[in-house]
Amino acid sequence: MLIEWPKGEAEPTRYWLTNLPPTTKLAKLVRTAKARWFIERDYEELKQEIGLDHYEGRGWRGFHHHASLCIAAYGFLVAERCLFPPRRQFIRERIKIPALPRGFRPRGAANPA
Repeated sequence: MLIEWPKGEAEPTRYWLTNLPPTTKLAKLVRTAKARWFIERDYEELKQEIGLDHYEGRGWRGFHHHASLCIAAYGFLVAERCLFPPRRQFIRERIKIPALPRGFRPRGAANPA
């Protein structure tokens, strides 16, 4: 359990339950708990700046196409922002890319010959 109790407050303000191993460092717990703020901010930017919420069609295929293009555009903007301080800490060399599992085949890929 992680508890946030700011100085000057009479009681704790936030609580998080976790199933991470007991050996997890406190800094990693805090960073993980606070990641929600980044996700919510990114979602708001996707809606307001990129136009994720502007789709007015009726079909799944059209929405999927619109959402995919919005997310790709946002990914490009985030990558460009990371080139400048203070976001330079998020450059590609510091982001660990997980390895694909053995035998991974993307959904919809052609059957192997």
